[in-house]
Amino acid sequence: MYLVTFFGNLLIILAIFSDSHLHTPMYFFLSNLSFTDTCFISNTIPKMLLNIQTKSKIISYENCLTQMYFFILFGEVDNFLLTVMAYDRFVAICHPLHYMVIMNPRLCVLLLLASWLLMSLFYGTGLGVYLSSAATQNSRTSAIVSVTYTVVIPMLNPFIYSLRNKDIKHALEKLLNRDSYSGFH
Repeated sequence: MYLVTFFGNLLIILAIFSDSHLHTPMYFFLSNLSFTDTCFISNTIPKMLLNIQTKSKIISYENCLTQMYFFILFGEVDNFLLTVMAYDRFVAICHPLHYMVIMNPRLCVLLLLASWLLMSLFYGTGLGVYLSSAATQNSRTSAIVSVTYTVVIPMLNPFIYSLRNKDIKHALEKLLNRDSYSGFH
């Protein structure tokens, strides 16, 4: 699941950057969502896989806090990016004639920066809630819930937000066909 998520999101990013038709606000935010999803799962899953392989659950306090910080940061950025993407679609649907004026590159970058600035502000609260609730829950239940929202949901995002989109499908086909043809020349 980790590899599917990692490479699925990477393909989405490459397809968006390689196809000039996808250089719009919607795809700008989608590529950033794919990036944060990749960072989100790469923050915890490699350590989890190592723990499974070595049958060890040891992590230093500093590493645990660092991992929790980035876990919450990328999770919150995902949430804010989804909010920004909803606003982008709202503008596109409700104000189609003014869309390009409203969703100009400067605003898109500001919305992206705001998304990153806002998990940075809220990470402390989320960290406190997560650490306090972890002490009171059943460890098996916590593990199942953790795997669900750290692995399964990011793995589904490329499929939900991208592969049902004809523009992304077309860009992926072009990207994959270009790479396969370049290997034969």
